[in-house]
Amino acid sequence: MSTSRRLPNFSALRAFEAAARHENFSRAADELRLTHGAISHQVRALEEELGRPLFVRHGRQVKITHEAKQFAALLGKTFDELGTAVDAMRGDAPRQLTLAAPPWFAARWLTPRLGTFIELHPEIELVLHAGATAASVDAAIVFDLGHHPGMAVERLMDEVCYAVVSAHSSAGQLMPLAPTLQGVELLRAVLAGEGEGLLRRVVAAPELAAGRLVRRDDRSVACPEAYYFVSPPGAADQPQVAAVRRWLHDEVAAFQRQHLT
Repeated sequence: MSTSRRLPNFSALRAFEAAARHENFSRAADELRLTHGAISHQVRALEEELGRPLFVRHGRQVKITHEAKQFAALLGKTFDELGTAVDAMRGDAPRQLTLAAPPWFAARWLTPRLGTFIELHPEIELVLHAGATAASVDAAIVFDLGHHPGMAVERLMDEVCYAVVSAHSSAGQLMPLAPTLQGVELLRAVLAGEGEGLLRRVVAAPELAAGRLVRRDDRSVACPEAYYFVSPPGAADQPQVAAVRRWLHDEVAAFQRQHLT
């Protein structure tokens, strides 16, 4: 391989990759501990060097171009591999990462997707702790309002609820099930044809895709809570945590494309 290839400035590449992942210069600045202006300057410099725009700008709002999005995805994987290689040279290559998540989220959404992470990162042993607190693990997925003082918090995905019934229910009107039923318990009752339930998209999506549930109508109810990726101070900079975070963003993007509200 040629060693004379001229590459762009590494800081500019990092700034662009973070800005592309967030599609927001301010969030990229927070992640890299830089100012909004510094991120903007680095991205502009990279655009000039590459000879093409990477973002479409509307004031402070930015939208990444299709070609730049593919470039950013490749950069993200390259940075992960570089971080792993550096750790290996230091003699402290990552071996294990503990990830917490709500039990219903772990069962219905996270666990079926873990195989992809294992294929991408065989060097990381990902240990899932359903129900553990964010402060007791390396990282956590939480479903709440995102208030975690002292922790690194990044929004992963919004949530909506659907009114659903069993696909095998009779055509007559079904009474709403008791709101005290939660999560998997409510799902089981709806699947059994006991009534109509208001289920989170994450819980309902696999059953809708399999044809076991149907939506009552096209309406959806936005949840005030959202899914957040939370990690203790300093942990967010660790290569294994960054790898999990990046993988989750990719999986969330794919899920949202498949299950639009």
